[in-house]
Amino acid sequence: MAKKRKDTEKEMTFWEHLEELRWHIVRSIAAIAIFAIIAFISKDFIFNQIILAPKSGDFITHRGLCHIGRWLERHVAFISSSAFCLSDFNLKIINIKLAGQFLMHFYISFFVGLIAAIPFVIREIWSFIKPALYENEKKYTGGAVLWSSMLFIAGVLFSYFLIVPITILFLGTYNVSDYVENQIALNSYINTVVMLSFSVGLIFELPVFIYFLTKVGIITPAFMRKNRKIMIVVILIIAAIITPPDVFSQILIAIPLFGLYELSILISDRVFKKREKEIST
Repeated sequence: MAKKRKDTEKEMTFWEHLEELRWHIVRSIAAIAIFAIIAFISKDFIFNQIILAPKSGDFITHRGLCHIGRWLERHVAFISSSAFCLSDFNLKIINIKLAGQFLMHFYISFFVGLIAAIPFVIREIWSFIKPALYENEKKYTGGAVLWSSMLFIAGVLFSYFLIVPITILFLGTYNVSDYVENQIALNSYINTVVMLSFSVGLIFELPVFIYFLTKVGIITPAFMRKNRKIMIVVILIIAAIITPPDVFSQILIAIPLFGLYELSILISDRVFKKREKEIST
């Protein structure tokens, strides 16, 4: 049986809880602001080496695809490496607004600050929730913060190094006619990079969400196994929404999502058994 919460934690008034929440929010905003300022003053590195890097054929992902293409060309007769090697690919990006580059500088600085501060923000959220937990639940707080942070960052990196460059390559080279030249607006390019990276980062939090939904009794592992086929369809729909309309890109995002769902079932099963054991004792 779980130990009771401390009396001092129970005696906190609504306004004391509100004041505590305010300071957690202040510290979270401060962490984001600090990293955003660092990103702002590191403009050349952030834009040239990170944000704009996937638009070039020299990006690590494009070079990797080229190596794969050459390997396939040696082993598969009908495949040519020219379809994979795009060394001359370099998307042309233009700014069509007077304050466009200045505003994008602020926007990207905030986004980088948010991504970098995610572990601190999650820690502050957990610090606020922690007093409401039982003593035997508090020992999992550190692990939850660590895994939440790692999964989010893993999702962002997966998107940045795989989904983003493939999306940019597909959409940036697609044309309806040779008479139409692709000149991509700065805000369109940056919004694509940001939204893909952030959305996939959130999707990678699925095991954490399943952990809590199982913990409170909303979801069971049996329910997840029973609805596996439905979730496969949902995953394919999600993959189709956040990737270009080609099968290769959709498979790239669908495979890790399937893996995350199966991992979530294992986590749910473990949490469910432990919850049932605690209820029965």
